[in-house]
Amino acid sequence: MCIKMVCRTDKGRVREHNEDSIGIDESLGLAVLADGMGGCQAGEVASKMAVQSIMEELSTVFKMQPFQHRHANHHYHSATVRLEQAVLKSNQLIYHKAEEKKNYQGMGTTVIAALFNDHLISIAHIGDSRLYRLRGETFCQITKDHSVRQELIDCGYYTPEQARRSHNKNLVTRALGVGKKVTVEIQEHSLLAQDIYLLCSDGLNDMIDDHEIHTIISNANTFEEAAQSLINAANEKGGKDNISLILIRPLVKLEKSKRWWLRLFDFFKIRATKTKCNKGI
Repeated sequence: MCIKMVCRTDKGRVREHNEDSIGIDESLGLAVLADGMGGCQAGEVASKMAVQSIMEELSTVFKMQPFQHRHANHHYHSATVRLEQAVLKSNQLIYHKAEEKKNYQGMGTTVIAALFNDHLISIAHIGDSRLYRLRGETFCQITKDHSVRQELIDCGYYTPEQARRSHNKNLVTRALGVGKKVTVEIQEHSLLAQDIYLLCSDGLNDMIDDHEIHTIISNANTFEEAAQSLINAANEKGGKDNISLILIRPLVKLEKSKRWWLRLFDFFKIRATKTKCNKGI
């Protein structure tokens, strides 16, 4: 699969340093973004460890054995399973590093990782970093935040718009590296030609709403222009946090024309199915 990725990160206008980390590998079809937390720059350490370990693990695994198709007895594609395993391994590495060094105690990070393989996107995430998809004119958030704010929305205390205007600090309810075990949320979605995906830290979506993000991406002439315009817009609204994003367009190859005998087989198979339906079988 051919794929185009563009990434940007900025410390914003308030923070003294950048605790976000990003990594992309177009040859592997992998994008990882992490938003660190913890004092004394420990958040920066956690986010870098997350991105590096996930990318190195998947690169190593892929070289040993390329991702295979989904097996009949597996719910998820092997690519999704390996992505989840890479995130879980990263959790162990960060947790043990925090145990070893006093200055790193309590450090953790969000993570959003996307792996494009075989006309499929595998997603793994922890925390409130997000993945969006633009398909045609529809722009939507694919992931669901692991945060107190999201839980308040789920229980009806806030509407999404009220939550955006709330001054309450958005605390994450799940993070990488803060405990020995963590639950990774994984998803799979099929890819369509012209899909655009956006991974971002909350420094972007806390500053500009989904409608504005959609508008900026849709109106940009290039991915590079869209990425920089998103960073600029978040900073213009205050830049209260680090801002990181990855824009991705998978250039899905159309399936080659089937041989005539396969097309004929499909034709009769469809007719047979319709006949059964008409007879109520």
